[in-house]
Amino acid sequence: MDWATILAMTLATIGQLPADPVFWLVVVLVAFLYRRVEGLRQKTFGLRRPGAFLVETLKATVWGLGGGLFGSLVMVLAGVTLSASSLAYLWPLAILLMFINARFLCFSYAGGILALANLLFGWPALDVAQLMALVAVLHLVESLLILVSGHRGAVPTYVRSSRGEVVGGFVLQKFWPLPVVALVALQAPVSGLSMPGWWPLLGAGPALAYGLIPVVAALGYGDLALARAPEQKSRQQFAVLFLYSLILLALAVLSRWEPFLLWVAALFAPLGHEGVIHLGSRLEYGGPTYYARPARGVRVLDVWPGSPFWRAGVRAGDVIAEAGEQVVNSRRELLAAVAKAAPLDIVFFRDRQFHRGIIIPVGPSPGLVTVPEPGDEPTLETGTPGRTGFYRWLTWRRKRI
Repeated sequence: MDWATILAMTLATIGQLPADPVFWLVVVLVAFLYRRVEGLRQKTFGLRRPGAFLVETLKATVWGLGGGLFGSLVMVLAGVTLSASSLAYLWPLAILLMFINARFLCFSYAGGILALANLLFGWPALDVAQLMALVAVLHLVESLLILVSGHRGAVPTYVRSSRGEVVGGFVLQKFWPLPVVALVALQAPVSGLSMPGWWPLLGAGPALAYGLIPVVAALGYGDLALARAPEQKSRQQFAVLFLYSLILLALAVLSRWEPFLLWVAALFAPLGHEGVIHLGSRLEYGGPTYYARPARGVRVLDVWPGSPFWRAGVRAGDVIAEAGEQVVNSRRELLAAVAKAAPLDIVFFRDRQFHRGIIIPVGPSPGLVTVPEPGDEPTLETGTPGRTGFYRWLTWRRKRI
């Protein structure tokens, strides 16, 4: 297989997407979602970053292009061949499942149902192995995007834990427009891709040649980080989702030699995805919160970049012990000290190391969110927490922390 040729053809096909209005529709949708996330952040801190959502959209588009290129190469290697009929069933069913529960807007559930219907009743007419491989590759790309950017831009929040306590944590919300290049079987003797004898790993049916077509998709990630820092949460979710994707892809490929594995793949797609969600929820809600209130001092949940506390060197997780040579043990004491004097010397600890900084208040807000204290109410109401294949809509109370 000439990978240089495959790569060149893939890039050329992706390059056709700017002329596709669907691509820009997806980008606009992603921009709308990032604008909503930025609005939540601004309500939390009481500050504004005009145009920040456009920067986040641009970053997400770049990450999505990289993820789409990787996913495209994996699909070409495996021989994943898309057909209009498969997508025609997949998208409507996924949207229908969304009305039952928002987290069901994911190809793992819709794909599993369609695969089982085909195996049981012979309808709809689709290639189960190809469908399962598509689901696996999309989740594989999603896992990598979560690893490299899932923790960026996390929004601080207060949540009521399973023990009834109000704890501090972060909402992780990311969205990526995903341009993917897929194979299409050509039934006419025209110029197509030249593949070696062992290809495809997945039987794609009889064809005289194969071509490449651009497909626009979207991925989203929504999660809560309570028992660990956002970076640690992203790495954990990457590992679990990556393993899920590899298992599902292996089942799809091996079913070429053992058809019984089609049943295993069809069941594993939705049930394994449920396992990923519930494992993440158990790990997050089962242990102590990462940003716990200290016995002394005031622990910082998050700091707005460029704010007075940020410029003083304070970061998420630090414990502020003194402000203006006075011991502070509550948010009220800290903010009262800041309001009285400017500039103001502060003492804070990070990883048991002593630090000093100077606070020079500028603007209406110090740009600081501390961990919850007695009497604080949750700012986020959740049902069953967990990651979904697209975006898990969260209901926020419009109350500043």
